[in-house]
Amino acid sequence: MRRLWVIACVLQASLIGAAQAAGPFGSIRIGNWIGGAFSNDQTGAFSHCAATAPFTSGISLVVGQNAEGSWLLSFASPAFHFNKGDSAPIDVIFDGQSEARLFATAHASNMVTAIMPPNVARTFQKASLMVATTGGAPLQFNLTSTGPVLAAIANCVAKVKADGLEKAGDFARVAAKPAPATGDKPATPPSGKSSKSGSWSGTGFVVSANGHIVTNHHVIDGCSGDIRGNLTGEAAMVLRVVSSDETNDLALLQAPAATSFKDFARIRDRPIRSGDSVVAIGFPFHGLLTSDFTVTTGIVSSLSGILNDTRFLQISAAIQPGNSGGPLFDTNGQIVGVVAAKLDPIRMARATGKLPENINFAIKTGALRDFLDNSVVPYQTAEPKGELKTTDIAGAARAYTLLISCTGTEQATAKR
Repeated sequence: MRRLWVIACVLQASLIGAAQAAGPFGSIRIGNWIGGAFSNDQTGAFSHCAATAPFTSGISLVVGQNAEGSWLLSFASPAFHFNKGDSAPIDVIFDGQSEARLFATAHASNMVTAIMPPNVARTFQKASLMVATTGGAPLQFNLTSTGPVLAAIANCVAKVKADGLEKAGDFARVAAKPAPATGDKPATPPSGKSSKSGSWSGTGFVVSANGHIVTNHHVIDGCSGDIRGNLTGEAAMVLRVVSSDETNDLALLQAPAATSFKDFARIRDRPIRSGDSVVAIGFPFHGLLTSDFTVTTGIVSSLSGILNDTRFLQISAAIQPGNSGGPLFDTNGQIVGVVAAKLDPIRMARATGKLPENINFAIKTGALRDFLDNSVVPYQTAEPKGELKTTDIAGAARAYTLLISCTGTEQATAKR
């Protein structure tokens, strides 16, 4: 154990350069993972927290988070012989589904380190198998305890930044709490407040042959139990959160590997114009109205949202609570937006003395495509073709438009 601890210290120090890091301060011990906090040996300032796990292949994984909040993943082995500064792409696949390309740099002869984007860190945290390839034979890593390890690392960074290295302790004590990388919410309310649960629903749509599903961030924000999705008339399935973007109100979910959808949505590759007709599909007031989805039509009223926010379209197609995250189609049946919100008529009436009508908003495909690109999702685009009847658009959408539902605490329900 002492030898393993020494090896772990050397590897984790190498995460930012072996000659420039000292530590560990405090400890992280979860399963086969060992780690702690590290400082810059020249300045004495806190630099990062990290943990190491050895594998039978002779390669060790080092995962860490630096003081700036970036997640880092390193591959280390005595058999490696890199020149400092060497770089190489590394393709990683999690659980045979989620794929990502990382770009690693050698800071030491026996290690290469890559920055993990937040969506990749979230996937790593929940995955049970990672396959890594970089110009040679693929390497498999059976991942265990990655959830609590990343939580402990995030806790380490937060505590050291708040209290300093001199107060470093057992950072794994709160490892059961979600790490910032997950985007999840705590299941129990603070301060002993009531934990009564509420439920809500929204809409989502499939955007890839791999079963990736787009919805709004606010549809899943606050969920404390399973997030479920189902096509009309079919059994619900548990969906996994792949990534989430609160700023642009987008979230990416994934269906179980065994799920096979008959079709998925295509994204329009040309800008839509003011005055173009649109079709919104979703599940408003599910449980109070029909159990099937509803279809509404309208036009693009404006190419920007509130205060000229160019991420949004203003549309006249009627939407209600439950439409959030649903697809917005053009008359060719292609995605031109993600339904997001409606203007609150009561607040506007109080502010202006006027009751607004038909002012609703959808996230543009530019923001959607950037989000999918960052999440490494193989979506498809299409050129506008012949116009379709609304009934045909709705009929095709039935194969890939889902009711999204979950439960959350009373406080989360009230916030929504």
